[in-house]
Amino acid sequence: MDQYEDPKMRMASKLSTLLKTAQVAGFASRNINCWTAAITKKHREVYLQTYPTLLQHSNGSTINIQYQEPVGVIRLPLDLTTLTEEEKKRRLEKRKPKTKIKIQDDIDDDFDENRYLKFKKK
Repeated sequence: MDQYEDPKMRMASKLSTLLKTAQVAGFASRNINCWTAAITKKHREVYLQTYPTLLQHSNGSTINIQYQEPVGVIRLPLDLTTLTEEEKKRRLEKRKPKTKIKIQDDIDDDFDENRYLKFKKK
């Protein structure tokens, strides 16, 4: 005869031994509640949803594509090897920082306070 005559006690005993063997085998249970999403982030390498995105080539043409991340426009870089020498120079000049010209006005201070002494009341 079994040591537990009550069927509920027998079932509880079987469940406890099953849980112990599951924890030993590496199947530990996780306590997931409503705060789990607020504490961590989604750990994904591949996004399941794709978003409509505009892909702009270096010549100005555009294509509508589906992209993994929500980005509005993706611009492809320009290949400098396809340009002529004049276009290369013009583009490289645009990349250089522009120097600001400072204009300083010479202020002529020819104010003579002695001219206004006669208006001063004593």
